Amino acid sequence: MAFVARSTPTDLSLAVSLADLAELAEPNIERTAWDYYRSGAWDESTLARNSAAWREYEIHYRGMVDVSRRTGAVNLFGCEVPCPLVAAPTAMQKMAHPDGECATARACSAAGLPMCLSSLSTTALEDVRAATSAPLWMQIYISQDRGFTRDLVQRAEAAGVDAFAVTADTPVWGIRERDMRNGFRVPDGLHIVNLERPGGPTGHSGVGIGGALSWTIDASITWKDVELLAASTSRPLLVKGLCRPDDVRAAFDSGARGVWISNHGGRQLDGAPATADILAACADAARGRGTTIVDGGIRRGIDILRALALGADAVAIGRPILWGLGAGGEAGVGRALELLRGEFELAMALAGVCGVDEIRALGASLVRPRS
Repeated sequence: MAFVARSTPTDLSLAVSLADLAELAEPNIERTAWDYYRSGAWDESTLARNSAAWREYEIHYRGMVDVSRRTGAVNLFGCEVPCPLVAAPTAMQKMAHPDGECATARACSAAGLPMCLSSLSTTALEDVRAATSAPLWMQIYISQDRGFTRDLVQRAEAAGVDAFAVTADTPVWGIRERDMRNGFRVPDGLHIVNLERPGGPTGHSGVGIGGALSWTIDASITWKDVELLAASTSRPLLVKGLCRPDDVRAAFDSGARGVWISNHGGRQLDGAPATADILAACADAARGRGTTIVDGGIRRGIDILRALALGADAVAIGRPILWGLGAGGEAGVGRALELLRGEFELAMALAGVCGVDEIRALGASLVRPRS
């Protein structure tokens, strides 16, 4: 699979929504890569449901409230950030733009927002760390070689990574039929640089995500692995890819300091619930124990408000980051973050709230399922 990421100049002022960014990005991204980014598992029902579910929660706004002074600031693991928004880990960002993960890091740095780097990055973690002064987290897959996974965490900690998110929903790769039809593989000229090592697998063969990257994960992972990983680092550990309150409790029992409610963007188990629909129960199980992040179909600032009222501490976005990269590299990612942050601050004003704590305190009186 030959591949050249394009960086066609784009008028980003044309993008007044994330959907506009996607339209601007598509012509710049090679078709196989575009399908990889947009694909979901099997019939893609969970993928579609993720976005639709947020819109089923109505906002019971308050009137006659002084909203002249508003702030979206929130504290995440001891660091105050200006908006409860995180760039989620997305793989192989150089398929979207030649600057890849470093472009995302620079945009997050300019916005003061955390970035979570994928293990399947096409840029060395040290280079990404050097590209941002904002918090940098790293997503971790527990591979068959547990010693290598521990070494990777220690390497990342030494480089200055601030937190880790270990993925729980990928004991095996989900079936993504677009990738199978396209014969997806790691493109020639790109490398999974943080996971490759002399004498080890490289991921440059096989068809579909399972064939190309099966060596990066392991079906035998258990909560004991989370315990060992949490004990191996002084940095906060989140468990990413949870949808049940009992698993939320198990994560904290295993030493995690946060949970990440996610269904992998609808890319693993088709038929899994939308994150909007299980967030409240999971956040309730996490209350008083640690941080709750949620992703999955966040496309508007209104969705951020909804997620906070349902119990999240912050939200994460994945595909919109890739749309920004494809549309305009660092500037495109910056535009994606700017759009969501602006929409969120406007949504707060229109809902009659002034800050994150107020949204969370109002909870179900502010955001309710449509009857």
